[in-house]
Amino acid sequence: MPPRPDLPPQPLPEDKELVLKVVPMPADVNANGDIFGGWVMAQVDLAGSVLPQRISHTRMVTVAVNEFIFKQPVRVGDILSFYASVEHVGRTSIAVDVEVYAERFSDQGKYVKVTEARLTYVAIDATGRPQALPDTPQTQAWREKLLARQRPA
Repeated sequence: MPPRPDLPPQPLPEDKELVLKVVPMPADVNANGDIFGGWVMAQVDLAGSVLPQRISHTRMVTVAVNEFIFKQPVRVGDILSFYASVEHVGRTSIAVDVEVYAERFSDQGKYVKVTEARLTYVAIDATGRPQALPDTPQTQAWREKLLARQRPA
């Protein structure tokens, strides 16, 4: 199968926070010479966990990968930028959207969205059971921010 052409360059999201940057290496390739999808998934999980950790200040675990879309292949030497946003703060859980953009080694300064995902993280106690998110100024601020986003303008 011939390689897919890259999509045209895209602007980076302004409504999400840059939470991780990483460069895949030759050890991360699959049999086709592209970066192994499982490696990308692991990086998305790490990136997705940043905002829930900041909000909760407690132990959080990945409970679901609600959606995961590979839009373009990732190549050795690409500079990957992971952008995340909190989409829901529940009683025990936080849902996060992650978008991954590749700055191609051969075309730096231009970005192509290569992956997007939605993950859910749950706060757990010392025994590994779900626990309520702490009622902190951070959790209250995020809940209010999400409610404001849902109100009609």
